[in-house]
Amino acid sequence: MTIQKWSLCILISSLLYGNPLHSSDKHEHTETSAESEQAHDHQADENKQDHGNEHGDEEQSLVHLSEEQLRVAGIVVETLTTRAIPTEVEAPGEIKLNGYASSQLTPRIEGQITARLVKLGDHVKKGQPMVTLSSAPMAEAQAEAIVASKEWQRIKKLGTQVVSEQAMIESRITFQQSRAKLLAYGMTQQQIEEQLQVSGASAADGSFTLLSPQDGTVIHDDFLIGTMIEAGDLLFKITDESTLWVEAHVNPELVSRLVIGAPGRIHSGKQWIDGKVIQAYHDLDENTRTLGIRLEIQNPNHDLHPGQFVTARFQVGDARKSALTLPVEAVLRSPDGDWQVFVEREPGEFEPIEVKIIRKLPELIVIDGLAPGTRVVTKGAFFIQSELAKSGFEVHNH
Repeated sequence: MTIQKWSLCILISSLLYGNPLHSSDKHEHTETSAESEQAHDHQADENKQDHGNEHGDEEQSLVHLSEEQLRVAGIVVETLTTRAIPTEVEAPGEIKLNGYASSQLTPRIEGQITARLVKLGDHVKKGQPMVTLSSAPMAEAQAEAIVASKEWQRIKKLGTQVVSEQAMIESRITFQQSRAKLLAYGMTQQQIEEQLQVSGASAADGSFTLLSPQDGTVIHDDFLIGTMIEAGDLLFKITDESTLWVEAHVNPELVSRLVIGAPGRIHSGKQWIDGKVIQAYHDLDENTRTLGIRLEIQNPNHDLHPGQFVTARFQVGDARKSALTLPVEAVLRSPDGDWQVFVEREPGEFEPIEVKIIRKLPELIVIDGLAPGTRVVTKGAFFIQSELAKSGFEVHNH
């Protein structure tokens, strides 16, 4: 092939396919630019993701509740303030009967039990029949009263025109004495009036019924029907268990700081029951060399009974310290084991904040780590914690 034809072939090839060297350089440049752009976009996505996580963590640490959720869950938010913390003394105690709300039922004369009208554990009312007895001395007294009553009624009808004043006075006195003997033997005024109206063989049979002296519960009835008893023998013990005493023993030095009427409380089972100090003993216990303190507590549901051992706490002295306190239910364990409360940032928006427990009191906890004036959830904190757990976010707010 001649030189002219070869040159012509090269020229045609260049026109059809372009410069191979130039095309290769261009392709390499294009790939490099694409890789650079992809790397830039990936870095931008990472930056965006990091920025989003930063705000996302902050957002997930907050719990948002609707008005309906706040109402249903019973959420209560209160402003944290310092409160006076009294000085309390703790001592072991024992529940006792309230001696001022208890009584015993005993006969005043000898006799035989013929009928039991109530039994152990029964709740009775004042004036309710309890037991029936039969007594020879009572029969004599009943007969005397009936005779004296009829004689007095006869003389009153005759009047002073027929009967001397002396005879009228003697008849009246005899009748009054016979009534007084029946009262002394244990019959009531109403029972005597009913007895004097009876005629026939049952008019003076010596039978009489003892009545309950108070409202309460029968806690003792150790006798059998047919038992012969003497005057003063215990038949029933009745008490009103709606109020009880707690007897605690403390160091005598504390008694000088004790204020009668000061608040007190006892711990029984899983609950604290409020009461107050009503008395302090003056004699030391011979065995423990301690002084007894008596608290009065309410027992409306009859959950407590005499003989139970409890832990008693009561306030002593007038000095008080101020501290930040919250109800026990307001302070919960966080997922990492620390103590936390929920602070209201906005209405319906709550954030868990860790706190330090300084002291535990019955139903109250003294805390540190928050400033006075902080709005804190005092009721319903467990519900908020459950809502936080649903988000899968664990708080580490150190």
